[in-house]
Amino acid sequence: MRILIATDGSEVSDTAVECAAQEASDRDAALEIVHVLTPETELVDGSLVLPGEEQAVEYGERTLRQARELAAETAATEIEITTELLAGRPAAAIADYATETSADRIYVGHRGLSERQEQVVGSVAKTVVDKSTVPVTVVK
Repeated sequence: MRILIATDGSEVSDTAVECAAQEASDRDAALEIVHVLTPETELVDGSLVLPGEEQAVEYGERTLRQARELAAETAATEIEITTELLAGRPAAAIADYATETSADRIYVGHRGLSERQEQVVGSVAKTVVDKSTVPVTVVK
């Protein structure tokens, strides 16, 4: 069994990492932690440029490292933990990656924005649920 957990480094994502690590430990499953870079490109002299790319990658790698450490500390038994840095629209990248890697389940955190805020910015967790072909556990 393979469990995919998406993290953005937030407190609720940390809670989701802990829940996923506990399930992976209970089921003797592999755990893969992903973070999605959301590049905002600019067109400069006819070329697409990603401003702040280096800082975004550094932040993503640090987020994955911290989530991996948290998962290892939380799991009751030793489990296989891998990480992957993705790029794109978060919900689509997470759902697509789960399909590509044959994940059996996805965990995502949900910050619980107000209904009005979600209408403006959307909800990654809700969109993952809609796009996913495997069960999704949303942690609040």
